[in-house]
Amino acid sequence: MSADDRLYDDPALAGFYDLENHWGEDFDRIRAMTRPGLRVLDLGCGTGQLAAGLALAGCVVTGIDPAAAMLDIARRRVGGDRVSWLEGDARDIRLGRTFDLVVLTGHAFQVFLTGDDRRAVLETIAAHLAPEGRFIFDSRNPLREEWREWTPEASRREIIHPDFGLVHAWNDVARDDAAGIVTYETVYEVVATGRRHGARSRLSFPGQAELDRLIADAGLTVDRWLGDWAGALGGPDAPEMIPIGRLSPRRGQGRAG
Repeated sequence: MSADDRLYDDPALAGFYDLENHWGEDFDRIRAMTRPGLRVLDLGCGTGQLAAGLALAGCVVTGIDPAAAMLDIARRRVGGDRVSWLEGDARDIRLGRTFDLVVLTGHAFQVFLTGDDRRAVLETIAAHLAPEGRFIFDSRNPLREEWREWTPEASRREIIHPDFGLVHAWNDVARDDAAGIVTYETVYEVVATGRRHGARSRLSFPGQAELDRLIADAGLTVDRWLGDWAGALGGPDAPEMIPIGRLSPRRGQGRAG
């Protein structure tokens, strides 16, 4: 995640994450790609819902995230004791071993704001893939301009927090058209006290052509593109760009698992 993103780094804010992000179609699809004993690397594991769930299903899981506050939650969850948790940055971490499946979910790929950063993450994926291993990640389709929906009016909602009680929440957004970077603000207002917790996230929206190029440059190849986590095929009108792939044939030759 972004080094200055309090939504992930601040313990008071990290606790809201699981209240708004539940096990969904993305995790179901990834779990369907696994089997007991499969070695899984979860880059940007956050609070560890997916990693712990896969570990409980018998996978051998390593979860990596740069946010200590998120990892603290991950370690305490059911199944957390079965995962190897590491604090690290997906752009440069090297574990010296390979995995059967490398995943990056929750649009975490979009927190990498430059082409060089995105290339570095894809090279990390390639460096950790076993010869027959697979990777999968998600990025929102910029052609859909989903950020236009992230307004206070459209996003107001109520949350019941176990410690704070009723919380009013909303989002706001601003876009730098020149850089293509969206600044996404999240606000939580505790009704009982009026106190507000807030954070800003910066997101990139790389296009399909850039992803195609960077994936190939990293020595990876895509078997298929999904347009959503339900399994629809990718395309210009699809909400998501989800590549499922592996090492390119030349890159994979001679790799030890």
